[in-house]
Amino acid sequence: MTETTEATVPAAVPPSPSGVGAELARAREERGLALTDVAQQLKFAARQLEALEQERFEQLPGGTFVRGMVRAYSRLLKIDAEPLLGRLADRFDAPDSNSLAARYKQPVPFSDNARRSTFVYLGASLGVLVAAGVIAYQWYREHNGRPAQVAAAPASASKAAPAAPVPDEPVVVAKAPEKVPVVKEKEKEKEKVALPPQEKVVKEAALVQKPVPAGVHRIV
Repeated sequence: MTETTEATVPAAVPPSPSGVGAELARAREERGLALTDVAQQLKFAARQLEALEQERFEQLPGGTFVRGMVRAYSRLLKIDAEPLLGRLADRFDAPDSNSLAARYKQPVPFSDNARRSTFVYLGASLGVLVAAGVIAYQWYREHNGRPAQVAAAPASASKAAPAAPVPDEPVVVAKAPEKVPVVKEKEKEKEKVALPPQEKVVKEAALVQKPVPAGVHRIV
């Protein structure tokens, strides 16, 4: 038989009121302001102002926020905020620098899943970097090697291409001018001399025109 003993935990003793909230509420009432009026002017929620006046500081975001509310509230009510902030010093003591340093020096535990995720992330990042490097190298080769290849191609083409044969043009031989028969002046003169005289031709023509009797033959 086992006996279980329950450890008695002492109840948390609420901190003694500092009187800051009560003093703010009394000053507000003396000026005839409602919580809604103060909330509208300070841009705070009415429930936050109520928690400040009742010193329910655990319902507020933190000590810095409470100090800012006290300063703004005191400025609106035209009272000195420094004595009120001094009363709040015990409630919101600044943490010791040594304790903060000791807290940050504690090792942060990592689970196996977190370590595995870290390794996966590092591997994926390394793969992306390698792929980017390969793509950049290929791009560099394509863009820098192409002009050299293009420049070398015409030079090799000019060396390899044979010279085209020049067609032989036909030689045109000028023909000698044809000989035109030259009529000598002497031959022309002979023809002129050979023609019968004009008087003889006229006489013969007159004889031909005369009638010839029957049975008579004309001798020319």
